[in-house]
Amino acid sequence: MSSPKHGAWTLGTGDAESLVAEARKALFVMVGFLAILWIIQVANFADSYRLDQYGIQPRDLASLPNILIAPFLHVSWTHIESNSGPLFIFGFLAAYRGVVRFLGLTLLVIVTSGLASWFFGAPHTVGVGASGVVFGYLGYILVRGFFDRHGIDIMIGAVMALCFAYQFTVLLPQHGIGWQDHIGGLVGGVIGGWIFRDRSARSGSRSLPHPKRSGAATATAAPAGQATTAAVAKPDPGKAGTFTGPRADLHKQLDDLGL
Repeated sequence: MSSPKHGAWTLGTGDAESLVAEARKALFVMVGFLAILWIIQVANFADSYRLDQYGIQPRDLASLPNILIAPFLHVSWTHIESNSGPLFIFGFLAAYRGVVRFLGLTLLVIVTSGLASWFFGAPHTVGVGASGVVFGYLGYILVRGFFDRHGIDIMIGAVMALCFAYQFTVLLPQHGIGWQDHIGGLVGGVIGGWIFRDRSARSGSRSLPHPKRSGAATATAAPAGQATTAAVAKPDPGKAGTFTGPRADLHKQLDDLGL
């Protein structure tokens, strides 16, 4: 069986059983992810949001490691509620083709969004929240179909872009919103689409045996017993004095001579 040709486009359905299994794992991963966020939010609220001090402070070397912590912190219930819905939807769609790739993507967008906030954020501010990760997942969904050459993923990306078009408004500079973090996450998601692309979809096809060669071998390779029988000319039992086989003429002449 031949594999898809190099550069060929597919619907991206693949093995349905494996796809369902990965989607199930993606669901559990996202439920666990949101559970962690909400548990931290409850603890942060109970501590009068003191955990927010571990957010990103632009160009402060001491807070640079906080880029790995900031996405799990939120400043209010409204903040975490506004992030939870898009995070679950985009996260699931980003993970349903492979949880391992998704974990790598998550780390990438956390780093790119955090670095963008650290380098370009407004001074004397503290950046927290998972919105940069949300935009990272969105960016990945938008471009994954093109890199993987899957038609269904392109349609999913287009639908998400239309349904959540309002999200793009927060990419513009606004007071009180970490738009640098959003752009950094979006860029990280696009880069992740290329890094974590499905390389098997772009591999060359395996060559099949040449039909003429295989046919010739089949035609000439006969069982040994049949070859021995065919080489000997025998009289046709239905007709006296007649011979069949590849040497019928020779045997007829010998018969005429009485040999």
